[in-house]
Amino acid sequence: MSCRTNAACLLAFALFCSATKLVAQVRPVPQTARQALLEMFFSKTPGTFEQHLPEATRAAMHKGSADTSMLGSLSLLTSQMHAAGQDFQTFETGSTLLVFEDHRQNTKFEISVESDDLQADRDDIVLGFHAYKNGETQTSGVTPALTLTMRPESGTWRLTDLAVTVQLSLTDPAFLKAISTPRASAGAPSFHSVSSASATITPTSGLTAPTSVHILLAAEKSYAKRYPSVGYTCSLSDLGGMGAGGEAGEHQAMLINPRLASGKKDGYAFTFSECKGKPASTFKLTASPTDDNAGMPAYCSDETEVIRSDRGGNAGTCLSSGVPVP
Repeated sequence: MSCRTNAACLLAFALFCSATKLVAQVRPVPQTARQALLEMFFSKTPGTFEQHLPEATRAAMHKGSADTSMLGSLSLLTSQMHAAGQDFQTFETGSTLLVFEDHRQNTKFEISVESDDLQADRDDIVLGFHAYKNGETQTSGVTPALTLTMRPESGTWRLTDLAVTVQLSLTDPAFLKAISTPRASAGAPSFHSVSSASATITPTSGLTAPTSVHILLAAEKSYAKRYPSVGYTCSLSDLGGMGAGGEAGEHQAMLINPRLASGKKDGYAFTFSECKGKPASTFKLTASPTDDNAGMPAYCSDETEVIRSDRGGNAGTCLSSGVPVP
């Protein structure tokens, strides 16, 4: 292209730049599977989590027939970390997916991308988990890994498969140290003594109950921020609604999975009480072992988010004189 005058050349260049910018706006860069995964679990926009599930899974959830407790727990990871006072950062590229730290406990947790195998119709992303305390690894020879398979469906990357593997190295120095260190209680070392919080080989109700309490506390905090005119709620069903369809609202905030919203999970009964004020600024939460789980401790908390326990399994005693959970 030739220009007869400088003004004509400048005008042509300006038009070219404008056209280039317009094309870039019309043709956005497609989202990668990894970006979709981060959006799925860390977006604050209601409904984003379900958006990246297969249509068949969503249909089953809307019928109330799907047990999505694991996926629901994962989707609340962001709010849990905020509630615990942790700083976290996500990465769309590189060998690290997420890093978060609890400066109060001097702990650090990393999710690494061990491999990212992109093929024509799928992307297998293998994640590794690494826990540290005071700068020292806490895995004790246990190496958990999570493989997430993402497939495109209707122009959107969807999570279609999950695979969990746990590798235990019997010669790892951390494992050898764990089994050779004398314990306060009698008996042989168990797998619980050599596994980290991120990779417990045989979880029990007593171990998962505090996790559920953390999830409920995070959900309450998110609910109060989302609906400031209501404040805290004493209705578990208000925090639920995942898979019910429709938009999130005061009576189905879609913050916890249906199993937890029912009030009973992993041998414990969860109850909110004493939501006082308009908007409610206080509440109490208890987790009591069911009859089939007798002998396990009770857990409790309130708006301070300090979790306490009572070894006798009494929720009332937990609220009045419970021992803080580390």
